[in-house]
Amino acid sequence: MSAVLAVENLSVRLGGRLALRDARLELAAGELVGLIGPNGAGKTTLLRTALGLLRPETGRVLLHGRPTAPGRSPVGYVPQRHEFAWEFPISVEDLVMTGRSGHLGMLRRPGVADWRAVDAALERVRMRDLRARPVGQLSGGQRQRVLVARALALEPTVLLLDEPFTGLDLPTQDLLSELFLSLAREDRALLMTTHDIAAALHGCDRLVLLNRTVEASGTPAELAGDPSLWQRTFGVGERSPLLRILETVA
Repeated sequence: MSAVLAVENLSVRLGGRLALRDARLELAAGELVGLIGPNGAGKTTLLRTALGLLRPETGRVLLHGRPTAPGRSPVGYVPQRHEFAWEFPISVEDLVMTGRSGHLGMLRRPGVADWRAVDAALERVRMRDLRARPVGQLSGGQRQRVLVARALALEPTVLLLDEPFTGLDLPTQDLLSELFLSLAREDRALLMTTHDIAAALHGCDRLVLLNRTVEASGTPAELAGDPSLWQRTFGVGERSPLLRILETVA
C-alpha cells in the first residue's frame, strides 16, 4: 500500500525547544489513523508541519511524493475549536467557503463548482438547514461540524484532524466518528489526534504513538498487546489506569 502522506525524519524546533525529533510515519488512502501521545508530545506540531505552516529543522513531509506547501496542497485541516474566532460576523456557508480559498486564490469569486462543494460538505455534516446562520450562534457541536465541513469543501485526498471530539456530546461524537470512517472507506487518508484512547482503540484502523518521536505504529490489537509501548510513550507505571483500557481490545 503506497503512502499518500509521508513524514520522513522530521525534526521541528519551536522557541528553541525540539518539539519533534526524527519522526517518521506514513498514511495510506483508505485508512483512519489515530495519533496518540501525552500533552506536549508534538501532535499538533506534526499536523501543522504537514500542512506546510511550520518549517522543519530536518526532514520533510511529502504528499503524493511532493513536498507540501501552505494553501496549495489538497489537504483538509480541522483545527481545535478554540483556535477559530467565533465572534467574527460570518454565516455558516461563508465560513465553509473559506475552505475553498486554495482553489479560489486572492481575486477569483466563488463559482458554481465552489458552491456545490460547499453544499455537499454541509450535507455530509448535516448542517444544510443552518447554512445562513451566523457562526456565533452555533452550539459547540455545531461549530465542530462546520469546521469539518470547511475542510471537506476543499475536496481533500488527505484530512488532518486535531482533537475533533474534545468537548462534544455523544450524539455529535457518533455522527463525526461515522463520517470519518465513511471518508476513509472512500479512499481518503485521515490522520487524527485524540486524547480519547478508548475510542481510538476501537475506531481507528491504525495507531501511531508519539512523544516527540514516533514510539510505535500498528493496529490497535498489535499495540494493545504490548503495554510497555504505552508506558514508554506516556511515562506511566504498571498500575496506570491507561493500561486497563488496553485490556478492552480483543
